[in-house]
Amino acid sequence: MRIALFEPEIAGNVGAIMRLGACMGVPLDLIEPMGFAWDDRRVRRTAMDYIDHVLVTRHADFDAFRSATPGRLILFTTKGQESLYEFRFDPSDILIFGKESGGVPPHVAGQCDAALRIPLRREVRSFNLATSAALVVGEALRQTGKLPR
Repeated sequence: MRIALFEPEIAGNVGAIMRLGACMGVPLDLIEPMGFAWDDRRVRRTAMDYIDHVLVTRHADFDAFRSATPGRLILFTTKGQESLYEFRFDPSDILIFGKESGGVPPHVAGQCDAALRIPLRREVRSFNLATSAALVVGEALRQTGKLPR
């Protein structure tokens, strides 16, 4: 299982998701361009010393990412029709999240094998990116029996 972030814009979110990946044993793919410099101190501050315990791969763009990472691509979007809790994950799934300000463009969404949503109350819009990733990774690893012991 892998986490992929499409053109992330907030360094702190990437740092928090790096820490999530380190704690759960899930590699992270970053699809550029990013909305901040890779050496932004906020990435290291949020990831803390966990940064050395996660495999991070940077990709120049979406096409480079797909060439390097074949597999079932599962998109998480507020536009998804199916709940992540009704979906059956596979240990080799790639869990992709769009940029904070606007998700993924149609050409990326069109290449995904599923578009899922995180159920939440109607009067709110969405979770923070790092919170969303944590909910999704926890459920996907639980379903596939891959949670760390």
